[in-house]
Amino acid sequence: MKLIIASDIHGSAFWCGKLMELIDREQPDKLILLGDLLYHGPRNDLPLDYAPKQVIPMLSDLKDMIIAVRGNCEAEVDQMVLPFPCMAEFSELLLDGKTFYLTHGHHANPDNLPPLPEGSVFLFGHTHVKMDEVRNGIRCLNPGSVSIPKDGSHSCLIYNNGEFSVKILED
Repeated sequence: MKLIIASDIHGSAFWCGKLMELIDREQPDKLILLGDLLYHGPRNDLPLDYAPKQVIPMLSDLKDMIIAVRGNCEAEVDQMVLPFPCMAEFSELLLDGKTFYLTHGHHANPDNLPPLPEGSVFLFGHTHVKMDEVRNGIRCLNPGSVSIPKDGSHSCLIYNNGEFSVKILED
């Protein structure tokens, strides 16, 4: 199973377009979205080409392959305009014999892990900073931010054949 894992699009049509280009090239089985899809939030500057109404159809076209969780910027109105579930606080996948726990990271995070079996994968966003660390036997990964990175590069993750790799979205 090949996954693209992204977080914190924050309504940027430009950077969502870059993510769509990567999806076209990589042809993943699933797109994992770790929250903060449409709204930029009161603590963030407007991202480049802030246009949530343009992001909606980009994501909607992929509705059958998306697994999404709620970020701290999601609201009920977001669920009204998106044709895939996006309001769950977390989701879990069993993949390659491991539990993958998906969340935004504003509640559960590497410093406040949910009860998971050793060897699990904890995927989260929220901080806008890439991370790949093992904590208490749990691999904690953050793809960074698609549109408003706080570590210098717009990014996401690819999971393929049991391996994770960072993908930088800049040309």
